[in-house]
Amino acid sequence: MQTGISTACLYPEKLENSLEKLISLGFRTFEVFLNTWSEFQPPYIEKLKETTEKRGCRICSIHPYTSGYESCLLFSNYERRFLDSVGFYEEYFRAARDLGASFVVLHGQRDYQNSSIPEEEYIDRYAYLYSRAKTFGILLAQENVNRFRSEDPAFIRRMRSRLQDECAFVLDIKQAVRAGKDPFDMCAAMGERLLHIHINDHTATEDCLLPGRGDMDYPRLFKMLRGFDYKGECIIEVYRKNFSVDSELKESGVFVDNLLVNF
Repeated sequence: MQTGISTACLYPEKLENSLEKLISLGFRTFEVFLNTWSEFQPPYIEKLKETTEKRGCRICSIHPYTSGYESCLLFSNYERRFLDSVGFYEEYFRAARDLGASFVVLHGQRDYQNSSIPEEEYIDRYAYLYSRAKTFGILLAQENVNRFRSEDPAFIRRMRSRLQDECAFVLDIKQAVRAGKDPFDMCAAMGERLLHIHINDHTATEDCLLPGRGDMDYPRLFKMLRGFDYKGECIIEVYRKNFSVDSELKESGVFVDNLLVNF
């Protein structure tokens, strides 16, 4: 298991500049946010790949810039839009494959309480997308996200129970906290299909902080992960407002490295 970081930590800085900065801070494992259409076209992807290979780095996951639109693109009741959007998401899968990544992250359906798409159909559509991602050698990983269908650990349990090994999950600690859910309950719901983690911290008054700046019970979390034989990355993911200077990211990376020593 390795410490990594998301380029989203420096958003809205240009992706290539964010990557260079994070490399200069000593990080070598990355989740990359593709922020616009041109950033997952072959010429740009080739430049990213060249940058990471020359610097001895690895991109483990891709986060789509269309995450906020997935309700409309993938989980509306207009079937043709879903089918067209599957083709669109295959461009993400292709970019991830070309960069040597393992995962593409899915947010899914927002405002699900008012949706005309029932839970069963949501899971069926996810399963179809998952199968398409696998043809590229990529796993489509459902993230728990506040205000999305995936915010509920009970839903995640049902999804995992139905799909068995044909699913993958991303645990984001801050998103569980924002949703008023127990991160440990969410971790347990994902179980052995938890393959990727966005690690951050929180207090009673702050829902997103750099790891080591809050009250998160990491020993308890890592004990659970050992029980699942977790072998994925721990990707630091916070917002630009959650730190003052870039060197704080490096300090946070050292903190997570020390956690992993005892994993």
